Amino acid sequence: MWFASALLLTATIAHPSVVRGSYPPSRWYHEEDRAVYNLFRRAGNSDGVTYAPIGTPEWSAGFPADQASTTNMPQAWVDALNAAVAAGNIPDIPVSTNNDAGIPTYPTGYDPNSAQVCSSTYGCYASGDVVDAPSGTIALSFDDGPLPPSNTLYEFLAQNNEHATHFFIGVNILQYSQQFDIAFNTNQDDIACHTWTHPYMTTKDNTQLLAEFGWTMLLIHNSTGGRLPRFWRPPYGDADMRVRAVAKEVFGLTTVIWNRDTNDWELGSTPPGITQDEVASELQSWITGPTSPGLVILEHELSDMSVQAFVDAYPLMVSNGWNIVSLTQMDGLGSYQNAMNSSSPVTPAQVTDVTVKPPPYCVAPHLLSTLGPLHAVSRHGGFDEAVSMITSCPWHPIWISAGILTLQSPQVGAS
Repeated sequence: MWFASALLLTATIAHPSVVRGSYPPSRWYHEEDRAVYNLFRRAGNSDGVTYAPIGTPEWSAGFPADQASTTNMPQAWVDALNAAVAAGNIPDIPVSTNNDAGIPTYPTGYDPNSAQVCSSTYGCYASGDVVDAPSGTIALSFDDGPLPPSNTLYEFLAQNNEHATHFFIGVNILQYSQQFDIAFNTNQDDIACHTWTHPYMTTKDNTQLLAEFGWTMLLIHNSTGGRLPRFWRPPYGDADMRVRAVAKEVFGLTTVIWNRDTNDWELGSTPPGITQDEVASELQSWITGPTSPGLVILEHELSDMSVQAFVDAYPLMVSNGWNIVSLTQMDGLGSYQNAMNSSSPVTPAQVTDVTVKPPPYCVAPHLLSTLGPLHAVSRHGGFDEAVSMITSCPWHPIWISAGILTLQSPQVGAS
């Protein structure tokens, strides 16, 4: 039904805690109007066409079955990387090697905590890295799917009307296409990149990075109606300035880390390296603790036990009054580079269109009480962006004239 009362749309100052870090001192990547969209087009395809159904031989054709192949990559990816290198946008940092303890190490003269290298493995976060959530917010995300244990997670999320971000591994999407289909098409959750084979990314050269990112992005693109993820999370949290630059310059990806780690991935090891009680205790201490900054908790859909750890902790999140959102939606600027979310319209990719953005998100009056991405923008993106989402709807003047909708700018200094 149409609401009889007016909606008061307010905005606050954008939360500075969404991203954290001080490196580098100046911006080293292009703005998000980069024309990466043309890198993921197969001949004759564009958004609006019928893609091969998920799980069919036609859908998986051409993708590497295991390792991220560098021999048959689309030339557009190679050209984009070469152009970024030639422009000086990819730092010349040597690849790392894993020491006996499995920790990436660099040659003498390259400090992993320096502005030059800034390795997230060593706790260095670059400007633009997503590390924290806004105060009072838990940003839901799960790594390493899709897998059989994902079924329980997806059912639980749907039952509780929650959406989450899934950092998917490319080869897992190929192998567990049914779970992928449920996450995206049934639950309409947000899909993000977790590379093709889950390697330590700083140990890979630029061409190998191209394959790890590219195949994953292409498969997600072809499986989501042409959507391109905005975010990626490095396996093991391993990224440096070179890896970040390839992700951003060539693929338009923002790097996501975390500010709390459950170590729930160890629950599936034999014997387990951590107990469920220990994971539960950690989650309880965070959920009942300080609310600023908000929580970006590293969790996995890797085993039945890791999924159960979240299921058991969820009621405590609710009872403690947290704002629970999908990680990629917490800034209100879109889960994908060319779509706001997994159910909104998709902007077609054009080779020469360097300013492609998600289509305006038009909200009908009977949905305004839920707000969703609109509310997120009003809190984080600013009043003007929130208003633009409404005023892009062709019928918004009717809402205003009928007294259904009132747009009121916040007072100066509002918070």
